[in-house]
Amino acid sequence: MNLEETEIALVGGGIMSITLATILKELQPSLQITLYEMLDDVALESSAVWNNAGTGHQALCELNYTPETADGGVDITKALKINRSFELSKEFFAYCIQKNILKEPSTFINPLPHISFVIENNVPFLQKRFQLLSKSPLFKSMQYTQDHEQIKQWAPILIEGRNPNQKVAATYMAEGSDIDFGEMVHQLKDSLSKRENFKIHLNHRVTHLNKEGNEWVLQIKDTLNHTQKKVKAKFVFLGAGGGSFPLLQKSGIPEGIGYGGFPVGGLWLVCKNQEVIAKHHAKVYGKASLGAPPMSLPHLDTRIIHGKRELLFGPYAGFNTKFLKHGSWLDMPLSLKSSNWIPMLQAGIDNVPLTIYLIKQVLMSQDGRMKKLDVYMPSAQKSDWEGKFAGQRVQVIKRNAQGRGSLQFGTEVITSSDGSLAALLGASPGASTTVEIMLEVIERCFSKEYTQNWKEKLQEMIPSYEHTLEEDIAHFNEYRSKTAEVLKIPFVAI
Repeated sequence: MNLEETEIALVGGGIMSITLATILKELQPSLQITLYEMLDDVALESSAVWNNAGTGHQALCELNYTPETADGGVDITKALKINRSFELSKEFFAYCIQKNILKEPSTFINPLPHISFVIENNVPFLQKRFQLLSKSPLFKSMQYTQDHEQIKQWAPILIEGRNPNQKVAATYMAEGSDIDFGEMVHQLKDSLSKRENFKIHLNHRVTHLNKEGNEWVLQIKDTLNHTQKKVKAKFVFLGAGGGSFPLLQKSGIPEGIGYGGFPVGGLWLVCKNQEVIAKHHAKVYGKASLGAPPMSLPHLDTRIIHGKRELLFGPYAGFNTKFLKHGSWLDMPLSLKSSNWIPMLQAGIDNVPLTIYLIKQVLMSQDGRMKKLDVYMPSAQKSDWEGKFAGQRVQVIKRNAQGRGSLQFGTEVITSSDGSLAALLGASPGASTTVEIMLEVIERCFSKEYTQNWKEKLQEMIPSYEHTLEEDIAHFNEYRSKTAEVLKIPFVAI
């Protein structure tokens, strides 16, 4: 079996690994980085635009980031954090454009208003959310209304065919955007491929890894040529979406013991009628059903895909045992170990509403899906819409403070004690917060290399990096106006 060596091995060709490689190459161009992707191209799983449930999360309209509290209030903590995190991503995008690492902004990011929309009993919740968020400079420009005519100006198809007496409410943020992360991955990959000491291997599946001394040894199968090889690496990043979980288990690091994974699939309704598509230009998010996972938050979503406007609704959740869209039906069964089956069982018992929700979603007919769409678009015609499968996500299950298995709905970075391996697990908000997540990986795993030069370079790349939220707010106009100018997206000064 052939033996190769590299300094850094990245597993998975999605937005996470590609972003980490790009940042590290800017910090230290001499680093030897090799990326292994099991499919025949990059960005074919969670980063692909049709697979990605959210393409521009900044908490401007996503209601799951502002949950209701037990006393009837609204917690905006996560919304503030995600808003800042996405701004770090945008600063990085702007840097990459200025350095010709990314192409013209409109090839991957486009201005698009973000709207939250609710009916009936959820109106008081949205009003409370608006009152709290609008006090922060980050959301100062948010508009709120219960007026049908105003909402019709923002998004006509929300009102057309609706009972004029129905109680509705909406918030509007003009500064939103739509991002094609799949296109971005391809552009970053093309730029990386021109640099020395960077290699990418497609159709390469990492089947096992183990620690030998101070290095990791990866066993890799070339699925195109049906050959196998071993690769030694000083640092390994598992950024393969749901595929990271079984590899984390195989690594044997103590930090990964006890974790479980629960896969959730998805399906879109995609509009075929160009006249309808042309009427809508916004991302409209609503309130999730009881028991629904965060990536199933209903949204009527304009997307710009390869320069063409599309209109999607969903996603509708589903369940199968695959950890990846191109994965194996045995992924979940084979992930059950003596260390995690009890936490997984406990999480299942504590999340019966989620199980019931998923069963209903799997059994839902096209008429049932149209009924869900009718809440947001009363004038929708069944003949204008068709189903299209979305991506596969794996929700993390781990022990909570009480030692009981708990289902997690965010993203989680797991690192070995010596910083030689990092794995990314989880889903929402995912791609939109990639830059901050990768900065966390760098801080944890490259502490020896993290010199003053690295710090200064990161400040150049991402001006808000290492600033507190309060500092970001103080420099709101300065930082965000520059970023918006480069990305050619709206900015409202405060």
